[in-house]
Amino acid sequence: MLLDTSRYAKVTQEAVETRDGRRVTALKLRPLPPTVGAPYSVRDDDRLDLIAHTAYADDTRFWHIADANTALEARTLTAETGAIILVPAS
Repeated sequence: MLLDTSRYAKVTQEAVETRDGRRVTALKLRPLPPTVGAPYSVRDDDRLDLIAHTAYADDTRFWHIADANTALEARTLTAETGAIILVPAS
């Protein structure tokens, strides 16, 4: 169940089967439009919320960075020091 104010509230949900045979409800992946962003070199101990705070003065916008890099697991974007990720302008 999602709150009406959630950014996922209007995303289609579908029933899927897990590897162990359970049926669960999941959000359907949405196609992401290409995003232009400034390259950013990941530093030691970086996190997307910290990068978002610096870029947007709003740490809750970390998902903009994850979407711009089409990451399913946002943590993977900052796992490797020196990796280059895109930080969208807005």
